[in-house]
Amino acid sequence: QLVESGGGLVQAGGSLNLSCLASGRAYSILDRGWFRQAPGKEREFVGSINWTGSNTYYGDSVQGRFTISRDNAKNRIYLQMNSLKPEDTAVYYCAALTKGGVVTTADVRYWGQGTQVTVSS
Repeated sequence: QLVESGGGLVQAGGSLNLSCLASGRAYSILDRGWFRQAPGKEREFVGSINWTGSNTYYGDSVQGRFTISRDNAKNRIYLQMNSLKPEDTAVYYCAALTKGGVVTTADVRYWGQGTQVTVSS
């Protein structure tokens, strides 16, 4: 089970830090990632991190603003979001992946339930 937290309402230019807790030690050996889905749009790749935390990958729209990290001892991954824009408004989903790198929804093994992020202008 994957459970996200940390979403909320923030003004443009602000920051939020999302967290995803995984229940079960098996998650520590899986690549993990974040996706997001805005109303009326397809679910979009945000970023991923390999199981050691040594490699990260990002979607073009968040590159340079968002940072993914993980703490396997706590079974958590994090998404630090800086310089937020109104177009970042979406439900953010944590995912356990079947492969690393820049991935699609077809590469997701498990999904979290999502957490809402709203950026006001």
